[in-house]
Amino acid sequence: MYASADPHTLVQVTARGRYAVGAVLHIALHDEIGPVPLAEISVCQNISTSYVDQIFADLRPYGIIEGLPGPGGGYRMARPAGEVSVGEILAAVERREVGTNYRSALEGAVWNRLMADIADFMESITVADLVDRPAAREWLARQYQSGPWRCEVCGVLTDRGPEPTQVARARRAR
Repeated sequence: MYASADPHTLVQVTARGRYAVGAVLHIALHDEIGPVPLAEISVCQNISTSYVDQIFADLRPYGIIEGLPGPGGGYRMARPAGEVSVGEILAAVERREVGTNYRSALEGAVWNRLMADIADFMESITVADLVDRPAAREWLARQYQSGPWRCEVCGVLTDRGPEPTQVARARRAR
């Protein structure tokens, strides 16, 4: 009966949660070349700048991202991508109602266990797991091939890109 169920309807992540994960992945993909400007994240992820700013206000206290002010500033990962889980990002931004009422103790036990298993699964997926996938790395390499590049998602033209010494310095600094 459930084999044909749409997995998107079984467990729902809010748009805020999806946007937060997408924005953090964008930062992690570009982290080697320095801070990512808020405007770039906004345009590339198709999220308003003010909404990205609100999401980042929730992520900063968790030590997921950090902002660097001034010219050349922006956002970067506060910790290595391998230490940040998708579950942690969702926990930082999701607004969940606490205290669901179940019709019986059995129903509560079943659903609490299911939700705990889903939370454990989300905690087991790190940002590094997602950005280190070959498809993500190939996409990034195509962007940086030569000179200014245009984002394949949003069309923003930028000259941000790694120089060999810049990438080596960024890796040593972490």
